[in-house]
Amino acid sequence: MSAIDLLTRLIATPSFSKEEFETAGILLDFLERHSIQAFRKGNNVWARSAHWDEAKPVLLLNSHHDTVKPVSSWTRDPFAPTIEGGRLYGLGSNDAGASLVSLIAVFLELRQRTDLAVNLLLAASAEEEISGAGGIAALLPDLGRVDAAIVGEPTSLRMAVAERGLMVIDAEAIGKAGHAARDEGVNAIYLAADAIQKIRELEPEQVSPLLGKVKITVTQIEAGRQHNVVPDLCRLVIDVRSNECYQNEELFYWLQERLDLRLSARSFRLNASGIPLDHPLVQSGLNLGLPYFGSPTLSDQALMPFPSLKIGCGDSARSHTADEYIELQEIAAGISTYRDLILGLNWDYKK
Repeated sequence: MSAIDLLTRLIATPSFSKEEFETAGILLDFLERHSIQAFRKGNNVWARSAHWDEAKPVLLLNSHHDTVKPVSSWTRDPFAPTIEGGRLYGLGSNDAGASLVSLIAVFLELRQRTDLAVNLLLAASAEEEISGAGGIAALLPDLGRVDAAIVGEPTSLRMAVAERGLMVIDAEAIGKAGHAARDEGVNAIYLAADAIQKIRELEPEQVSPLLGKVKITVTQIEAGRQHNVVPDLCRLVIDVRSNECYQNEELFYWLQERLDLRLSARSFRLNASGIPLDHPLVQSGLNLGLPYFGSPTLSDQALMPFPSLKIGCGDSARSHTADEYIELQEIAAGISTYRDLILGLNWDYKK
C-alpha cells in the first residue's frame, strides 16, 4: 500500500521531461520520511543501502519519474489517480511509475540487510523520455562505481537482455532550381525519392538473434516553396534502430557510403545495449523461470556503461496511450520479482 500511495502522489503531480522538480521533491521527502539519507542532483534522486561494503559489487536500481505529455484522446483526467476494478489509472502509472515504486519498496525492505551479495544503489532519474542530458547521464558521475543495473520499465516482468539503439539522421538531397514549365533544373524531390527507394532496399548484413535486423526508416520529408519552381533542396529525417552488432557511428558511415545525400547525425550516443546470459542478474532471473527477449524500445540503459537488465511491471503496449493504467496485482508481482532477483544473486566477489 505504501508503494501504491506513493504512485498516486506521483501521478497527481505533472512531471513532463525537464519539468520534474515537484516529483523529485516528493521522492526525496518519501525516502527521508523512511529515515534514508537521500541525495538530489537536478531532478534526480538517489540513495545507498545502509551497510556499504566496498568489497561487494554495486547493483543500481533505476527507473524514471518523468512522463510524456498526455495524448488528446484521454477520457479521464490524466492527473487524477483513480482505482477501479483493481486498476490504477493515471499518466505515468504504467510507464514507469509502477516499476519505480516497486524498486523503491524493495530497496526499503532490503537496504538494512548485511547478507546480500551486492550493495544496493537506488536512483529515480529524470528526462528518460527524451534521453536528456539532465537525467541519468548527469547523475552517473555522482554515483561512483556501478557494476550492474536493474532498469525498471514495463516489460510484463520479462527480462529484456538486449535493447535496440537509436540514431536520428537529418539528410538533404541537393538539386538545382528551375522553372517547372520548362525542362530546367534538377528536382531534389526526385533525387530524394531515388534515395528513399534505396534506403528501403538497404540491409546491413549482421542480424542479431534477439533484436533481428537493423531497422532504417524515413519518417519525415520536406521540400518545395512554390508550385512552379523545381526545388533545389529536399530534407529527410531517417530513423535508425540499431542492433548490438553495430555501433551507431559505424552505421552512419555505412549509410553515407551508399546514399547520394548529405547526412548529419543528431547523436551517436544511444547505442544498442545488452547483458550476457551468463551474468549473475540474468542467471538469477532464469532460476526464477523468467523469460527473456530483445526489446525494440529505448530506455536509460542506452546511457549506462555497465551491464543492465531491463525488467518491470506493466505492459509496454500501454505506454504513451490514452487512459494509461497499471493493475494493482502487477505492482505486487513487481515487488516480489525484484526482491527474488536480488536475493537469488550468486555473485562471486573477494571479501
